[in-house]
Amino acid sequence: MSVWALGLNHNTAPLDLRGRFAFSMDQIAPTLKGLRESLARQPEATILSTCNRTEIYCAGDKPDLEHTLEWLAHSGGVSPALLRSHAYTLEGDQAARHAFRVASGLDSMVLGEPQILGQMKDAVRAAEDAGAMGSTLHQLFQRSFAVAKEVRSSTEIGAHSISMAAAAVRLAGQLFEDLGDIRVLFVGAGEMIDLAATHFAAKNPKSMAIANRTLERGEKLAGRFGAEVMRLADLPARLHEFDAVISCTASTLPIIGLGAVERAVRLRKHRPMFMVDLAVPRDIEPEVKALPDIYLYTVDDLAQVVQTGKNSRQAAVAEAEVIIDAGVQNFMHWLSQRGTVPLIQQLNAQADEWRALEIARAKKLLAKGEPIDAVLEALSRGLTQKMLHGTLAELHAGDAGNREATAQTVSKLFLRGQLPRLRPEDKEHKER
Repeated sequence: MSVWALGLNHNTAPLDLRGRFAFSMDQIAPTLKGLRESLARQPEATILSTCNRTEIYCAGDKPDLEHTLEWLAHSGGVSPALLRSHAYTLEGDQAARHAFRVASGLDSMVLGEPQILGQMKDAVRAAEDAGAMGSTLHQLFQRSFAVAKEVRSSTEIGAHSISMAAAAVRLAGQLFEDLGDIRVLFVGAGEMIDLAATHFAAKNPKSMAIANRTLERGEKLAGRFGAEVMRLADLPARLHEFDAVISCTASTLPIIGLGAVERAVRLRKHRPMFMVDLAVPRDIEPEVKALPDIYLYTVDDLAQVVQTGKNSRQAAVAEAEVIIDAGVQNFMHWLSQRGTVPLIQQLNAQADEWRALEIARAKKLLAKGEPIDAVLEALSRGLTQKMLHGTLAELHAGDAGNREATAQTVSKLFLRGQLPRLRPEDKEHKER
């Protein structure tokens, strides 16, 4: 059994390219179905898709990285060559190590951030619901979760880390003299907006509003912060009312266009507007950034801010890598043992067949009135002969060299390591 991984992230690919390969949770099941059908023997598969990365993990008899890459390129509408130049491909222990590092927050834009672990768990549940998760990937991810838990509890990897939401608040504080005097609009109602709203609420802004496609979900989030809720369709007409706009939805197309922002700028009489687009693909058209009095930041723009304090956590990274290395070794040992499972199953089936035959024979002898001791003797002798027949045949077959190799193996299996004694003629043949 082999494991392999293919992905692209904030370190290897620009935002707009990552946006081509972003999958919402309701797209995961059909996407996994298409992926597995495109590959030979339909391997186990899981897709992890966040604002910073899209990764495919697979397990099967043989790695099939090239076809996996071609499928992903086709799904994103780009050439395999372009995707290959921005992607990473991993096999075996390297694929396992990457999964463990991602779960532990070591591969995140925000070093040590805990959000990625929940996103991985969501990806695993989605793969399980889609019937794409098998025993190998199940072990890989359960072990990665256990390693991540140990890393977070045993090291300072998450200490003093700055989240994307906290970085947005920090940048807003550089633009506005007092965050208590601004009006903030949050577009979307997912986990990232929830986190951002929590950080902004701590600064007691003048007002907060939630714009979401589904009012019910927006109202639930707005109720926690005493915020106003509005329909997404009303956003263009009211955009000028807000000093800060934080957007993160699952839309595949921008929902805040250049024209709407231009109108907002005119109505605001050129008062500055702070905008953060945390979505991949983008929620806000990139041309907006060129407008006067608009300060637009994307997830990649926030990278520099969230690096603060990273150097002070490098010692914790080294400690985490030791934990991860041990986890990888344990997983690869388990994986190597999986190769013997079919043989073990065949041996058990053969032994059960022999046992059934001898028990049936013993019952017939007992029915005929044979003494119990004689029946037991015949049963044990029959089982012994069946178990040793093939081994004894191999010991008598082939040349002296093959017989010696077989004898060594048989000794290890049946005599617990006692060295077999060669016959004089075998020894003489070997010396010649």
